[in-house]
Amino acid sequence: MRWSLIIVSSLLLLLGAAFSTSNQEVFPNPPSDGARLAKIYCSNCHAFPEPGLLPRAIWEKTVLPRMGYQLGIFPNDSVRLSWIETGAGGKAILAAGLFPANPLLSASDWQKIVQFYLKNAPQRLDQPALPAVNMDLRLFEVQKPTFQLRPPSSTLIRFKSDGGLYLGDANSQQIFWLDAHLNLQKRTKLAEGIVQIQADTTSEIFTLMGSFSPTDAPVGAIVRIPKKGNRAEILLDGLQRPVHSDWVDLNGDGRQDGVVCEFAKWTGKLAWWEQDTLGNYQPHILRNRPGAIKTYVRDFNGDHFPDIIALFGQGDEGIYQYLNDGKGNFTEKCVLRFPPSWGSSAFRLVDTNQDGLEDIVYTCGDNADYQPILKPYHGIRVYTNAGLGIYRETFFYPLHGAYDAIPADFDQDGDLDIAAISFFPDFENRPQEAFLYLENKGAWQMEAFSFPAVTTGRWMLLDAGDLDRDGDLDLALAPLSFEVVPDRGEMQRWISEGLPFLVLKNTAH
Repeated sequence: MRWSLIIVSSLLLLLGAAFSTSNQEVFPNPPSDGARLAKIYCSNCHAFPEPGLLPRAIWEKTVLPRMGYQLGIFPNDSVRLSWIETGAGGKAILAAGLFPANPLLSASDWQKIVQFYLKNAPQRLDQPALPAVNMDLRLFEVQKPTFQLRPPSSTLIRFKSDGGLYLGDANSQQIFWLDAHLNLQKRTKLAEGIVQIQADTTSEIFTLMGSFSPTDAPVGAIVRIPKKGNRAEILLDGLQRPVHSDWVDLNGDGRQDGVVCEFAKWTGKLAWWEQDTLGNYQPHILRNRPGAIKTYVRDFNGDHFPDIIALFGQGDEGIYQYLNDGKGNFTEKCVLRFPPSWGSSAFRLVDTNQDGLEDIVYTCGDNADYQPILKPYHGIRVYTNAGLGIYRETFFYPLHGAYDAIPADFDQDGDLDIAAISFFPDFENRPQEAFLYLENKGAWQMEAFSFPAVTTGRWMLLDAGDLDRDGDLDLALAPLSFEVVPDRGEMQRWISEGLPFLVLKNTAH
């Protein structure tokens, strides 16, 4: 759910959490070499960030100062306090020890780390040659709704199983139900940040961030709305900016439990919530880290118990499996780990090679930690499932600012194509890459398509489904009006036009 990543994610978010905040030296005999020091201090809570991942100026002006804050290195205490919000969210930050009041290493050792990065970082990042983009997107035709929302601030777009769409909007704090002709059926005001829905025959369960702006405050909730009537039932509240939830019986007791991603800002967690006989829920923490983006519930090891797989961003980036013993006890395994500068944004599970095992289609492209730069490692990756929790990268398509990618046979020729969006494309030179349809020409050789109206929004969300139930997959794109740097008037235009979403209607049928 990329909306949760764009405004805040600290590149080296969790550095200080693993160290004591006392006045004692953490390493009585620290190595003198800057590279070794960097690996000691920068590998405890996330993958080691190589200097070549970012330009020297970004290291110097942004990342290294933030990194120092995690190690208790501040110019003065007022700067330290400015990074800690007030209220319950600030208390959570202080309890986690994320901004120590005292330095965790000597000034000379810190300078060795700084010099290691500045000496070895490149002046600029080399960019790959990018494939051409055909602007004649013949497979789809553009459809727009008849109403506007100003400013467009979508947090949810989802096809309904019976045709039509759900749309969630942060500014109005409403959920909209639309029919297959994009006519508004009804709307309900719930809360700020309606980000996810799970529907069954009797009700719809909504995940509510509670605050669109980044925070550690426990203001999020999960609510259920029955399909007959509009009275909402609160399942969980007091959550730290939840961005996704799954509802399924995890321990075999016949009751529906929840898996909730509390993305938060600096703190947060992934937990499963056990429902008791009275309908109350008790949390069991799976990973006590912020940045959980999305989960799937699957049986990964063939024991017929529901396991969990989760994507984390926000510093310690990676994909983790949680294997269930059938009683709700889970064993964690990291199956993929990514550098913190990648900006993990989304993942999907799909069997890409028809071997009976679901593979991972992953995007990285979050780029909001500093003035956005073009990163050659941003894009779409396929990690093929080799079994036993082993995944190997078998496909990469470069896409600056990639935010989501959906693999499906859109043209119905028997192979998987990919529809993708970018929230941080190269607006100056390649704005058409805000949306790409990658048509598979065989053996994952892709031809890229976009469409002229792609610049009518800044696309935050993407979904695929059969809008009118005619047997082919349509696409829905939902925007968030967010500034472009340098500003060329795009944001004001997006606000003025008030386009809440676009549908790309598949013409295969």
